[in-house]
Amino acid sequence: MQKNSDKNYKSLLVKVEQHVATVTLNRPEIRNAFNDEMIAELTDAFNILGADDEVRVIVLAAAGKAFCAGADLNWMRAMADYSYEENLADADKLAQMLKTIYECPKPTVAAIQGDVYAGGMGLVAVCDVAIAVKIANFCLSEVRLGLAPATISPYVIRALGTRASQRYFLSAEVFDAKKARQLGFIHERVSEEWLADEVAIFCSKVVKNSPDAVKTCKQLLHDVAGVPITDELIADTVKGIADIRSSEQGKEGVQAFLQKRKPNWLTADQ
Repeated sequence: MQKNSDKNYKSLLVKVEQHVATVTLNRPEIRNAFNDEMIAELTDAFNILGADDEVRVIVLAAAGKAFCAGADLNWMRAMADYSYEENLADADKLAQMLKTIYECPKPTVAAIQGDVYAGGMGLVAVCDVAIAVKIANFCLSEVRLGLAPATISPYVIRALGTRASQRYFLSAEVFDAKKARQLGFIHERVSEEWLADEVAIFCSKVVKNSPDAVKTCKQLLHDVAGVPITDELIADTVKGIADIRSSEQGKEGVQAFLQKRKPNWLTADQ
């Protein structure tokens, strides 16, 4: 059963079908460049979908030939006249949007059907999984304009790696999907005709898993990655496994496995 979002967004299309939400950037005429309106709508959409029990995974897709070209030029022209305080407030909205997607309790998948430039790199980096077509190109182009990828940097550096970021932040070189895959910025590169299928296959795997366990794993990744292994961290992970084992879905999952039946979060046709 398909359910369209109750929200009427101007720059996004949102639908939910079989536990998979798809948020599509829908400004193809300007290569899905974002402005303050799109930023606000993305923040709103991911907040709503992240809290929706019907949704178990969220796909971030885009219409047209480009995935996202970064900031809208008209928006950038307006910002040129902003005061320092206005620039701070404006940048904070972008930062909060990225943080909302990154911290979304549902797994997120970037379905990249075209080029990704500048701020678009941040949108890919905040998603848990990225699948791109082979023809997609990637670029951190900010320094060409006398700018820096400051707001997106916490996420891009984590996704791309420090060493590679040193190169591409400073050079503004374009690199292709093959290189992006080698660097780990994307997880898969596929032909254009296979993108939708590859994304659907991944999503079908996620929706079969315990929603509570998946949410816990997302938080675990954020809490543990890059953190020194201390006694405090070990104690937190011990508590984490005890908590999930004693949870309703933890108990149900183990019992279902032992009894060779489907757990109760799956429907008959899953």
